[in-house]
Amino acid sequence: MAKMFIHGESVNAVSGQVLDVLSPVDGQKFDDIPRGDKADVDLAVQAAHAALDGAWGKMTALERGRLLMKLGEKVLAHHAELAQLEARDTGKPMATANADITVLARYFEFYGAAADKIHGHVIPFLNGYNVTVLREPLGVTAHIIPWNYPAQMLGRSIAPALAMGNAVVVKPAEDACLSPIRVAELAREVGFPPGAINIVTGLGEEAGAHLSQHPGINFISFTGSNEVGVLVQQAAAKNVIKCVLELGGKSPHVVFDDTDLDRAVPIITRGIIANTGQTCTAGSRLIVQKRIYPEMMERLAKQFSQIKVGTPEMDLDCGPVVNLAQQQRVRHYLAEAQKSGIPVLAQGSLASGLPADGYYVTPTLLGDVPPQHCVAQDEIFGPVLAAMSFDTEEEGIRLANSTAYGLMAAVWSENGGRQQRVSKAIKAGQVYINGFGAGGGVELPFGGVKRSGHGREKGFMALEEMSTTKTVINYHG
Repeated sequence: MAKMFIHGESVNAVSGQVLDVLSPVDGQKFDDIPRGDKADVDLAVQAAHAALDGAWGKMTALERGRLLMKLGEKVLAHHAELAQLEARDTGKPMATANADITVLARYFEFYGAAADKIHGHVIPFLNGYNVTVLREPLGVTAHIIPWNYPAQMLGRSIAPALAMGNAVVVKPAEDACLSPIRVAELAREVGFPPGAINIVTGLGEEAGAHLSQHPGINFISFTGSNEVGVLVQQAAAKNVIKCVLELGGKSPHVVFDDTDLDRAVPIITRGIIANTGQTCTAGSRLIVQKRIYPEMMERLAKQFSQIKVGTPEMDLDCGPVVNLAQQQRVRHYLAEAQKSGIPVLAQGSLASGLPADGYYVTPTLLGDVPPQHCVAQDEIFGPVLAAMSFDTEEEGIRLANSTAYGLMAAVWSENGGRQQRVSKAIKAGQVYINGFGAGGGVELPFGGVKRSGHGREKGFMALEEMSTTKTVINYHG
């Protein structure tokens, strides 16, 4: 049975209760995790404060950075083990799981190297004064991470927090928490002091809710649904602390009639089927100028018809979705599209011999989708691409901005002026021109606008989010 990680030790829940871990591949139980609750969160927060008062809080930025770098090396040394855990927990193809572990290591490398590069500054002031602005850790930071990329999200969330000298308490999703637990164990092996990293497993409405409300927490990072994000922000407000929220998206591709379709079509296809569409940045809306709409749909239909879904070991284009509820959600939206008469232009196929109780869904390309239909407005979180057409540049921009979300977008055109106009007009935290990537690189600031959330992760901006400033005014006469 997997265990939580508190104060440098692998432990069971105080209550002794456990939760079943089900495989997305066949729906069968393959492990248990502790069902942490208020008592376990309290212990984790206490351990984090003790670390700040002890060895972790006394470390220099250089020493913290070296530990993070060592952890990145340790992750790479255990690459195969961690990828297997990630694939078994989430059902994703092995190629995707392997890529995720490489990115996890990169987070520790990037922020390990950055730890001693964040400097304060001096402000010129009145004669007789010396004014210094220091950048300091926030204290104990809470990190509530989702199930779609548990390893990547762990690194993205805790690496900058640790680099700035915070102690962390992580609540991973109950559907996928094995790789975060193992990484915490590896952190102990490379020398992280007890309490610097703590992992509490359990249900969101129990362990997650108490963590977000805990008076000993100084900051919250949350990635997940809009509804839960609102609750997290309310909890943060009651304790007057800052939070960073990444709450999903409905990312558009705006494709103009001068687009290089040979380049665009494969990238747009990967942008919706990556991780079986279970990606906040999935390019789930396709907005195509009318002159090339028929050709674009013909090409995409050919691509979709070749998509294969299978188990992680088959290493095909897609794996299963993470659980039964997610499978039912995707099927619900496809049924709504069918009920509305929206045409299915193409579908992928399931590999033969898949377990009957696995959580598999069929990748689907929908055409001529009304812009206000639920499949064009809601985050489905599955491999469903909703295509629609437009006439003018202004209409394309209006359609791109027509949802409540604003996380990522892409502009496809060979016209330089149009590239600049449209990318500036689209309301999103990241905009790609003639390309598309799931959230971009570790170095690139990432986050949303509108109901996609606020605050920024990745890049040096994450270090600013995970820290605060202190202004020291010294009168020396």
